[in-house]
Amino acid sequence: MVTSVAGLLSTFSPNYVSLVIFRCFVGIGLGGGPVFLSYFLEFVPVSHRGTWMVAFSAFWTAGTIFEASLAWVVMTRLNWRWLLAFSSVPSFALLLFYGLAPESPRYLCAKARTVDAHRILEKMAFVNRTKLPPGILVSDKAIKENEESSLLRDTHMISMTRKITDKLKSGFSSFFTLFSRKLIRTTVLLWVLFFANAFSYYGAVLLTSKLSSGDSKCGSKVLHADKSKDNSLYVDVFITSFAELPGLILSAIIVDKIGRKLSMVLMFVLACIFLLPLVLHQSAVVTTVLLFGVRMCATGTITVATIYAPEIYPTSARTTGAGVASAVGRVGGMVCPLVAVGLVTSCHLRLAVILFEVVFVLAIASSLLFPFETKGRELKDAVDAIES
Repeated sequence: MVTSVAGLLSTFSPNYVSLVIFRCFVGIGLGGGPVFLSYFLEFVPVSHRGTWMVAFSAFWTAGTIFEASLAWVVMTRLNWRWLLAFSSVPSFALLLFYGLAPESPRYLCAKARTVDAHRILEKMAFVNRTKLPPGILVSDKAIKENEESSLLRDTHMISMTRKITDKLKSGFSSFFTLFSRKLIRTTVLLWVLFFANAFSYYGAVLLTSKLSSGDSKCGSKVLHADKSKDNSLYVDVFITSFAELPGLILSAIIVDKIGRKLSMVLMFVLACIFLLPLVLHQSAVVTTVLLFGVRMCATGTITVATIYAPEIYPTSARTTGAGVASAVGRVGGMVCPLVAVGLVTSCHLRLAVILFEVVFVLAIASSLLFPFETKGRELKDAVDAIES
């Protein structure tokens, strides 16, 4: 709702300040993206979880290509207000489908709502023409509460103040769980990984745009010097968006075969190889191919990381952990144009490339240091079930 309404209101912005404010609210709404990942993950069977999560992530790329196409058509014929209006339509359409989407049974169990969870599981079994396994659905939370109530049975007073305090604490418990003894290492490594992912991905995008701008004051290569000024930006974004498709295909092929950790390491190493030749002067064609390769690998690593992040956390902290890691990644996306692209603008392309290589090495190290592989593993619901 925040994304839809703020996106539409952006169309009617009377000045630049109001436009920035509305787009800021759009960004706040989009910050809920990790919820979709965790939600979908909790419905997917273990055997093909990686492949299906890659397929899910492919729609991000499809949206990118669609938006680039829309900008190419609208901006050359109408203006930016129409572009923002059309861009808000899919978000409004999404609101219509929320009524059809069931709540995650795993989440409901974590909240001791086993009756609601069982009802949804029965509907899933009916749609898939199968039957639920025999037994009774039990909630770990309900068991824990029963144990606590039995201990307090002889206590005559449980103050209302304590109940309110417990509710307030539960609101922050998911966040503080990320820094528990069993999850602190995972959390820190995941932050490094997401920071490096966003830094490298937006670096590839911005470097391509920078070298496509026709600015050759440093004597650097220019990818498209003779193109129409009106269309070049939209054409570049449209074409470079297709570089993400090979990355998605590669990650879909390997993620369930060699695992999440090795998949990320492999694609980060390939990114290093693609980027390294840019330390020396290359032709425009070679530069384009190399940057496409970097973006392909960056897309693949981001895709696998977004699968691994919610898998590695228990249900009680899954969306919080993935969401905070994604937020740290956004910091990498903000730092990148200030540092790396700033170096290119200052005619220090070689230093920028070396900086990217260092970030890739940090990402490889963090991927190797993760405590365990999640390929073929059942999702965990409680911190106690997580390996140290």
